[in-house]
Amino acid sequence: MPVHLLKRRQVGEITTLSRASIYDMIKRGVFPKPIKIGERAVAWREADIIAWLDARMAAASDEEVAL
Repeated sequence: MPVHLLKRRQVGEITTLSRASIYDMIKRGVFPKPIKIGERAVAWREADIIAWLDARMAAASDEEVAL
């Protein structure tokens, strides 16, 4: 199964997060870390970003049910 990689701009478009928010959340340990793909380039595994989004949506649903 091929691994699909996303560049930072694509991650921002998918998650609607700014660059600063992405890196702040990585620093706090609440967002997937990128992998280094070159000397000055990083990318994220698409599966990691999808799993993060799924977890956020599940948490939001749980909060709505608790209300």
